[in-house]
Amino acid sequence: MLVFGIYLAGLGAVLILVPNVLLGVFGMPPANEVWIRVVGVLASIIAFYYLLAVRQNVRPIFQWSVYARASVVVFFTAFVVAGFAPPMLILFGVVDLLAAGWTQWALMTER
Repeated sequence: MLVFGIYLAGLGAVLILVPNVLLGVFGMPPANEVWIRVVGVLASIIAFYYLLAVRQNVRPIFQWSVYARASVVVFFTAFVVAGFAPPMLILFGVVDLLAAGWTQWALMTER
């Protein structure tokens, strides 16, 4: 959760400050509207919650996040299949899925 919180904080900062750099790296078209920065703010807020949960060892949030993060790849894949987004979006969903699996593994091995 700590690593994922740091990842989200970094992603949020990039999406707020220089979103088109990241979009270009992944072959996505530049964004000229505010929405990509709104996503950056939301990612930063979620990172804040995760990092505080780690600090306070709020274990239920860790388990809840597994389900939520695992679902991201399903939604992103649906967006690609529907033609709303380029295939590279699925990569972000895969990162969430792998992180969710890592968190689930850590929770299971700690018991």
